[in-house]
Amino acid sequence: MSETPTDDRRADELDSDAQALLDQLVEADAPDISHLSPEQTRAVLGDLFTPAVDPEEIAAVDERKVRADARDVRVRIYDPAPGEQRPAVVYFHGGGWVAGNLDTHDGVARSLANEADCVVVSVDYRKAPEHPFPAAVEDAYLATKWVADNADEIGAGGGLAVAGESAGGTLATVVSQMAVEKQAGTPDIDHQVLFYPVTDHSFDTPSYEENADGFFLTARAMVWFWNHYLRDDIDGANLRASPLRAPERTLSELPPATVFTCGYDPLRDDGFAYADALDDAGVPVEHTNYDDMIHDFANMRRLSDPFPNVDAAEDVRERAGEALRDAFE
Repeated sequence: MSETPTDDRRADELDSDAQALLDQLVEADAPDISHLSPEQTRAVLGDLFTPAVDPEEIAAVDERKVRADARDVRVRIYDPAPGEQRPAVVYFHGGGWVAGNLDTHDGVARSLANEADCVVVSVDYRKAPEHPFPAAVEDAYLATKWVADNADEIGAGGGLAVAGESAGGTLATVVSQMAVEKQAGTPDIDHQVLFYPVTDHSFDTPSYEENADGFFLTARAMVWFWNHYLRDDIDGANLRASPLRAPERTLSELPPATVFTCGYDPLRDDGFAYADALDDAGVPVEHTNYDDMIHDFANMRRLSDPFPNVDAAEDVRERAGEALRDAFE
């Protein structure tokens, strides 16, 4: 892991926990996502990331549908201290805009609430291909606005941040950009935490070539995810799909960011490029590259048997919590 990113973005060897998990996936004959249907992909990732063990304890969990702009959006609210006002974090799970749900990323949401001492609202945004771009973006923005408008009702106040993993990281970046581009009634976001985000509809970075196959997320799978998410290729140039393409005048108004990337990840350079773009625009950025780690590792704790835990998951969750506590201070 690199505390400060350098040109050495990839360690000589994988983390031993990550390697053990990859070996177990091979032994279990895990299918290639790029050959599956959306329904099959949801089932495969659901089996892997929905823990069969007791979840991390938290004081209160409340699931509900919230009304946002004449549409219902399902959310799950995690509160570490009911009755006491805490800052809020709106969290968007990963899954390539096609898979993932409130259960598959329940562990990360619980950890963020406990580590950051804040109310976390996890959003079950609409999925492609049934609901292609920009449906997920619309739900993410409306849910964030709902949290800002209803903070008192959910025991939140004193700050608002967004956080997301992978495709959810993209949604967090886009929501932050929409919040500074719009005017009346938009949420005031204090911080953004981005775990290995997708920031551009492009496959020509060195990390796509270096990590094309064999490290959990493959280049083929990313092409598959994009093809199911977008209505057509022209959508890929849209700033709501590729936030790296936002103009500097937008980037310069964004809240401070904490960015996490992984060395053995096709999306590594997406995160590097976005962190650099924010830095160039004058936005405070803390970027940590786990150079021996694979994509989605933050969610690889307390996995279902027989898959091993990846200890770095706990470390990155702690770092994210610390970043949020510092931001809210």
